[in-house]
Amino acid sequence: MKIKFIGTGTSHGVPVIGCSCPTCSSKDLRNRRYRSSLWIEDGETSIVIDTPAEFRLRTLEYDIRRIDALLLTHSHADHIAGLDDIRIYNEIQSKDMPLYANKSTMSEVKERYSYIFKDTQIGGGKPRLSMRESRPFEPFMINKTRIEPLKVMHGNMEILGFKINDSLAYITDCSFIPDETFDRIKNIKVLVLDALRHEPHPTHFNLTQATEAAKTAGAEMTYFTHIAHALEHVSTEENMLPNMKLSYDGLTLIL
Repeated sequence: MKIKFIGTGTSHGVPVIGCSCPTCSSKDLRNRRYRSSLWIEDGETSIVIDTPAEFRLRTLEYDIRRIDALLLTHSHADHIAGLDDIRIYNEIQSKDMPLYANKSTMSEVKERYSYIFKDTQIGGGKPRLSMRESRPFEPFMINKTRIEPLKVMHGNMEILGFKINDSLAYITDCSFIPDETFDRIKNIKVLVLDALRHEPHPTHFNLTQATEAAKTAGAEMTYFTHIAHALEHVSTEENMLPNMKLSYDGLTLIL
């Protein structure tokens, strides 16, 4: 299984508009972060988690020619703003796109992208989605790839993380992980986890909280994502444990 980080930034992205801090002005490409998303290739199966605003740009840059299914963690704009660009895959693959999300996310998608679900002419003007409700801890298969949705709290909002084939867990936009989710990711090979900044935040783990959560999970390797400009790549990693790293756009892992 190969995973590629399509984006690793928080909702503003990095650089932040109008900011000249060391991270935003850095020439290190690891400090240039599109909004968070992940591409998974498991054998012949291609899966994308979340479709941020830069989704189209990254599909071209990373040559993503096929997507068998979309997984959505939640409905905030930095995770679904690129959803309309799925329509080219409908044309290429000649089928509706399976979209897996929890009930509240599906409701938000139907509201914000209402034109998709109205009985109007199709043409090339709107995506065709096959909406499939996902519930925490109820696994499903995408071809031969096993997906288990995980319960995660984003402030007071219940969202989804995803466990892939018992070797990868993807948990972003997270401020609390319940015990039943920790039970399912214990000693996992790779954990991808929200770590926004050094300072506390009401709806995200800061770096200290993320580090403690990674220790509790006992993952072989943890890669932090959804990173704000407060965390400069090199100086932040210098003070991290050996089995924990900051992810960066374009990082590719083979499991």
